[in-house]
Amino acid sequence: MYDFPIALQLYSIRDNMESDFEGTLRKVKALGYDGVEFAGLYGKSAAEVKKMCDEIGLNPLSAHVPYVELLKGDETFKTYAEIGCKYIVIPWIGEEYLAGGEKNAEFNQNIKMFSEFANKYGMKLCYHNHDFEFQTVDGEYKLDRLYSDNTAEVLLPQLDTCWVNVGGENPAEYIRKYSGRIEIVHLKDFVGSKSANMYGLIGTDKEEQKAETTQFELRPVGSGVQDFPAILEACKDVNAKWVIVEQDEPSMGKTRLECAESSINYLKSIF
Repeated sequence: MYDFPIALQLYSIRDNMESDFEGTLRKVKALGYDGVEFAGLYGKSAAEVKKMCDEIGLNPLSAHVPYVELLKGDETFKTYAEIGCKYIVIPWIGEEYLAGGEKNAEFNQNIKMFSEFANKYGMKLCYHNHDFEFQTVDGEYKLDRLYSDNTAEVLLPQLDTCWVNVGGENPAEYIRKYSGRIEIVHLKDFVGSKSANMYGLIGTDKEEQKAETTQFELRPVGSGVQDFPAILEACKDVNAKWVIVEQDEPSMGKTRLECAESSINYLKSIF
């Protein structure tokens, strides 16, 4: 029914990556993943990472690279190109950089610069959303404004289907909205509803979590509320090239790697 190669966003298993980089990549391959999306290199050189991926047989598809690291310029992009990445992804940005924010013009200017560096090395620049980009400015989602302010040649969406849903949109329909502009899609599942503790669950809020923790929980793909057959049909309709599993924090009593295994087992069962 579906014929997408499946990558794993390595932030999902970051503790494992930190303690045993190569061994963890081998486990990811053994689970059945075709590729990986990096979230830091843990002190490894581009040559070391490329050699590992080549030997293991994993496609080093893409990388989430923090804004401050992208601002370092050419050397950052060269590093990921040497690994073999095809996409550089801005994983998160403060609301002041989005439409209506005081740093929005600066952000759009830097996006164009980042895109030039990416293109120089044969890569494409993407933006990975959360839910707050679905706030509106002049009746338009900040996320939509980001993509109208920057052409498809400059910036591609990497839609995170969990946060699209939490933001109030149907993920499948929103994927189709950007038909012709989407190449890689994040598959992420959850239960519960939008709550104050959500970003504590993805590591951006350092405050201690209390009673609200159970209101929202990230889950392995296929274990929550997301309609993945509909999402995958939409991915097929827009000619997406890859799907990427991400689970920021483990749940259901599983370890990070067990969650990654559960996700790919589910996807393989419906492919």
